Amino acid sequence: MNEPMGSGARTRRLGLYGAATVVGRCRAFCRSAIEDWAWPEPAHLGGLTDEERHAVVEDVLLLVSEAVTNAVRHGGGPTELVLRLCPSGPDAALRRVGNLRIEVSDASRTMPRLRTPTVLGLPGGYGLMVMNLLARRWGVMPRAGGKTVWFEVAAPVPARAMRSSLGGAPQARRGHWA
Repeated sequence: MNEPMGSGARTRRLGLYGAATVVGRCRAFCRSAIEDWAWPEPAHLGGLTDEERHAVVEDVLLLVSEAVTNAVRHGGGPTELVLRLCPSGPDAALRRVGNLRIEVSDASRTMPRLRTPTVLGLPGGYGLMVMNLLARRWGVMPRAGGKTVWFEVAAPVPARAMRSSLGGAPQARRGHWA
C-alpha cells in the first residue's frame, strides 16, 4: 500500500497471482479502499446520501469485475490491481472527493476490442460496453510484459446539488456521476 503524503492522492496496490477467486478478491480490496477513503464523500461531509454512495460503489465494483474478468478470460489472468484517488480540484486534497482511477494489468500484449456479443443472452462480449457506459473514460497502456487496462470514475455530484443547479427535479438518468 502506498499513499503519498501532501499530494492529496492516495494509491493502493494488490499483486495478483493465480485466477482462483481473483474477481472476488479484487472487489473486496476495492471496497475496503473505498470505505477507508470515504469515497464518495458521505452526506454529513456535504456529499452523497447512503443510497447514492451505495449505487456509485456498486457501479465501481461492477467495472472492477468486468476488467478483472477480461484479464482472466483474455489476458492469462491479472497480475496487479491499482487504485488511485486523485484530487479533482484545489479543495479536494482536504476533502474526500476526487476521481477514482483503477488499473488492471495482465501479461498479454493483445489489446482489448469492443465486440458485439456472439449470442444474445449468453455471457461474453459485454465487458467493454459496460466500461463505455459507466466509466468517465478508459483506455489501455502497453507495458513491458503485457498491458494495463485502466478506467476512471469522476467524483460524484450529489443529486440535491444537481437539483439546485438545475432549478428543479433531478434528471432521470443513471450514472450522473460519470
